[in-house]
Amino acid sequence: MIDRKTIARATFTAALAAGLVSAGVADADTFVPLPGGTVTETLADGTAVTVRIVGESATVSPSMGATPLHRNAWVSASALVELSAPARSVLIKPGYVVGCQVNIAGGGANGGANYSSDWAGQSPSAGGSLGGALTLGPGQAQRFYLLDLEGPDAFGSESHRPFTQHTGTSGSVTWRNSTIGLAGCAGYAQARVFAEVEVETPNAKEIVTVWGQPFSLG
Repeated sequence: MIDRKTIARATFTAALAAGLVSAGVADADTFVPLPGGTVTETLADGTAVTVRIVGESATVSPSMGATPLHRNAWVSASALVELSAPARSVLIKPGYVVGCQVNIAGGGANGGANYSSDWAGQSPSAGGSLGGALTLGPGQAQRFYLLDLEGPDAFGSESHRPFTQHTGTSGSVTWRNSTIGLAGCAGYAQARVFAEVEVETPNAKEIVTVWGQPFSLG
């Protein structure tokens, strides 16, 4: 025989479970598969450089701020570099540009050697997930580098660098679930991946940049 207390506990448990399911649906993350990008450039000495962004995705999730002024996303991708001849040095610097009510698809941001854009004069910050904590108002855009690798400099002091260094004919860097956190944007917000690659051969030194597709942060 089941008493009233048992029935009450069962009813409460069922109601709590239903509430948790409803909250999970309302606050569910949105997974966004993205196409990445590819660019091929020929340096002054004839070396062909191909830079690709592959395996790109973003998961847009409810912000900790829980207000329309906050956005949050987890981003993943790989940047790959292939050269037709060995290089002395290949520096790969991945990052993102984030904009609030601004067209980040414009400004000549289509990749290429010695690339420039409307926001190219800015100095991108570096710092992994912390580097993606941005505050932007309408009409503003900002770039940041994903990597913040620590190591000693030539004098033994601590240094930070926003790139991985490679030699030879190839190189790559992969990031998983790096955070983009945006505050202060009351309108629509977008982000866009890029990878700057600085290539130095015995006879040339240039920068090739590849851009991905802009995606909404909500």
